[in-house]
Amino acid sequence: MAKHTILCVDDEIDNVDALERLFRKKYSVLKATSGKEALQVLDQNPGPIALIITDQRMPEMTGVEFLEKTLNSHPETIRILLTGYTDLESVIMAVNKGQIFRYLTKPWDPVDLSNTVEHAIERYALGQELKQKNAELAKALEELKSLDVAKSNFMILINHELKTPLTSILSFSSLLAESNLNDEDKLMVNRITKSAERLKSLVEDVLLIVRAETNQLKIDMQSTAFERFDEGLSKDLLDLLSKKHQKIVNKLEPIHVKADVRLIKQVVMRLIHNAAKFGDDGSDIHVESLRNGSQLRFVVHNKGPHLPSSVIDKITKPFYIDEDVMHHSTGMGLGLTICQSILKSHHSTLQFKNTDQGVMVFFELPVG
Repeated sequence: MAKHTILCVDDEIDNVDALERLFRKKYSVLKATSGKEALQVLDQNPGPIALIITDQRMPEMTGVEFLEKTLNSHPETIRILLTGYTDLESVIMAVNKGQIFRYLTKPWDPVDLSNTVEHAIERYALGQELKQKNAELAKALEELKSLDVAKSNFMILINHELKTPLTSILSFSSLLAESNLNDEDKLMVNRITKSAERLKSLVEDVLLIVRAETNQLKIDMQSTAFERFDEGLSKDLLDLLSKKHQKIVNKLEPIHVKADVRLIKQVVMRLIHNAAKFGDDGSDIHVESLRNGSQLRFVVHNKGPHLPSSVIDKITKPFYIDEDVMHHSTGMGLGLTICQSILKSHHSTLQFKNTDQGVMVFFELPVG
């Protein structure tokens, strides 16, 4: 292992030689008898200098002045100042201008000085190790960013390419359904259409998440007041509400918020669908809003089983499906991830709270 290099500076040659004899076994020692000569030594030795030990009282240039001149060229070098004087002003100057590690008085104690130097070298070595680790982390971060960009571009490309054959499948299955088919053929065409529609929906969901995560999601911010969310419900949601004897109860404050109307409606529709899916049969689904300072909080809740805290931490992550909570449902577990992605683009977030009545899900938007 290569020895660390230290520079010893003192206008008395005997002191410089004494320092060299003390440290030459463990370190590579450079010497100088003035601040000016020491700067020349540093220029002639471009390699790393772990430590500088310098006297304070020297002609033409004090130790503090010399150390101050080394800050730009050797910012990571540790500095120790030696002096026969202990005036407070010198100490303050050494700390503030010379950025010293320790201040020792002459005549020095060899054991104390050796221990101080050893600690200084340890500090320098730790600093170098930290610098290397930080460089490795920075490189790894850049690689991760590149991989993330590549992943996002790949997902966008794949989703785009999937849409082309899907459009053909849906178009031709629609034409086929209009022709004269027997009952068995109609059943098969219907199943093809439903599967293609489901795949199309999945592709669009994944593309929305990727666009949101890569800041490519187009947001049309408007000042709008949401008065109800039970209009334009999908057939699947209407069928589910009917099957479970549930109804939506709106209690929304007529307060304007800044939001993309289409996207926020999509968030609330997905939350209502979840409430219907996991709520108790016959339970009303409450969709409410209430002012919270400069924010308007939107809340969806109904009666149903509580969510374990371990599940709450995971359900907004892509492709997470908890079979106990989901009642062995099918799907890709993207619904809440999409909600979270949309809200992230609005500088908001989805939150969950177990209450005596069931699970409350809410988010906030700025009033305006």
